[in-house]
Amino acid sequence: QVQLVESGGGLVQPGGSLTLSCAASVSVRTDNTMDWYRQAPGKQRELVATITSGGGTNYADSVKGRFTISRDNAKNTVYLQMNSLKPEDTAVYYCKAHFWGIGTYWGQGTQVTFSS
Repeated sequence: QVQLVESGGGLVQPGGSLTLSCAASVSVRTDNTMDWYRQAPGKQRELVATITSGGGTNYADSVKGRFTISRDNAKNTVYLQMNSLKPEDTAVYYCKAHFWGIGTYWGQGTQVTFSS
């Protein structure tokens, strides 16, 4: 069973930054795609960013230029660097991993909330 553990969420002010981490219990070096999703209250879960094992990335239009997804294969960890945060970025952020030929797994989520 693959386990994903997210961390790094918290309170943030508009224009602030946060870095989320997703640590996997197995090697993420090859044959996988790692995603960050988010779900705001009353809304559907949406894809935020994707990174392949080859390092290719893709972003939702709403976060392009502000968020950066990256991976450290030595630590089996994927990151989401979030800059210039906006109130509409408030959500629970989830990590998802798809391992080819094995399956798809989700983390438990980490909350990002704006402080007034």
